[in-house]
Amino acid sequence: MTPIDTFFKDCKIIYMDKIEPNQVYTTTETMDFLKISKSTIKRWLKRGILRANKIGGRYKILGSEILRLISPKVENKTREFYKELRDKTKKRIKNW
Repeated sequence: MTPIDTFFKDCKIIYMDKIEPNQVYTTTETMDFLKISKSTIKRWLKRGILRANKIGGRYKILGSEILRLISPKVENKTREFYKELRDKTKKRIKNW
C-alpha cells in the first residue's frame, strides 16, 4: 500500500461513482452524494421524505431509496402538487 492509499484510507474519503440500488448507505455517504447538509438530511428523515431504517442508533439508507428521491418522477409529482396548491390558493383568494 502506498502512502497516498494510506492517507486516503485514514481520511475515509469516499468515492461514489454510482449508487447501487441494493447497497446500504450511511447518512454521511448520502449527504456527500446528494450534496446536502446534516440538518437537511435530518429534516428529510423526520418528515419521511427520505426513508431509512435505524440500526444500532444509526440510520441506514438503501440505494434504491436515494435513487427514488432523485428520480424525475418525484420531481414531476412535486411540480403537480405545487401547481394544485397554487390553483386552490388562487381560487380561495378570488372567492374571499
